[in-house]
Amino acid sequence: MSLYPKSANLLIERLAKLPGVGRATAQRLAFFILKSDQKENIALASAIKEIKENISFCSECGIMSESEICHICTDQNRDSNIICVVEEPQDIYSFEKTNSFKGKYHVLGGVLSPLDGIGPDDLNLDSLYKRVMRGMEVILATNPSVEGDTTCLYISKKLEELGVDVTKLARGLPVGSDLEYMDELTLVRAMEGRTSI
Repeated sequence: MSLYPKSANLLIERLAKLPGVGRATAQRLAFFILKSDQKENIALASAIKEIKENISFCSECGIMSESEICHICTDQNRDSNIICVVEEPQDIYSFEKTNSFKGKYHVLGGVLSPLDGIGPDDLNLDSLYKRVMRGMEVILATNPSVEGDTTCLYISKKLEELGVDVTKLARGLPVGSDLEYMDELTLVRAMEGRTSI
């Protein structure tokens, strides 16, 4: 039996389903909402409703968009001969913050993970293969994990058959880090990816 009223329990249960939010954080958020001004709570509820009604995913690349085709895909100043493939839509914003990549993107919607039952048919691969043409460059920018590396390998074999130049992000030591704190895999990749000075 819960100590909280029914409506408080309902809110706590809903908030606890959010990624990274455990029961204790959900309780703190519920009490914050309870103490907040009614206008703020209505604005929060309205923002949640609005994002569900107005945001979908771009039919070309898969990023969040308020239109069928996003602003990146329709931008004529972007290089259409380079596509950066990422796991999730939010990964694109990490690249966009750097203001250094001027190509286009493609969202896979996950990575290959046989243990979780995620195979090639579960990823947004067919539309990627339709977008690419011989001579294009595709940058595989998956996370540095076993699943990410497996996904890279799988996609690269298929893209090479299509005559596409396939690259992947360099991996190595982050700027400002100490070697003594680096894990072995990062050090191995840094050594293998070394460049001349």
